[in-house]
Amino acid sequence: MHTEDEHLIWQEKEQKVLLKTRIFDVTQTHSISPENKCGDYIVLETRDWVMTVPVLEKDGKKYFVLVKQWRHGAKSLSTEFPGGGINDGEEPEKGAARELLEETGYSAQKLTHLGTVNPNPAIMHNNIHFYAAENLTNTGSQNLDKDEYVNCIIEPVEETFKKMGHGQYKHALTSTALLLYLQKFAKNISL
Repeated sequence: MHTEDEHLIWQEKEQKVLLKTRIFDVTQTHSISPENKCGDYIVLETRDWVMTVPVLEKDGKKYFVLVKQWRHGAKSLSTEFPGGGINDGEEPEKGAARELLEETGYSAQKLTHLGTVNPNPAIMHNNIHFYAAENLTNTGSQNLDKDEYVNCIIEPVEETFKKMGHGQYKHALTSTALLLYLQKFAKNISL
């Protein structure tokens, strides 16, 4: 850490769990500022997540494989890249491959790490790991969790870019995945 940032660093002194759910725990941290001011802050603790950007190539054209599903928080359908939580002890790359197969029925011969970010550092402690998935093979069937209802969508890359931020394409982590994909592969995409 740079010494010029020391005046920004808080020290956590105490933490207690306020609520445990199957998806996350709500904790309260008691922290002290560099100027010895105290504060209590709420943090959501959950496992790390993964998201893949699956790319199909056909007749010299690139297509994204996306999923459409109901999102209870937004109370609407959401079109997004496949992803989900990493299982205990699972490496992020293995989790990305598993989620891709479960939600879309596609397996990837090549996964490329695009980056890792914190979904919302103000209130969350976990990370999401992004991967590009290439050289895809359709296994013919999804393997969804018992409470998942997911449609697989294949659309030209340029359509996804045009739709992002509008209608059903408002998932912030999908937008982040797209940005990280562009950073890595922009020279290979024509929009």
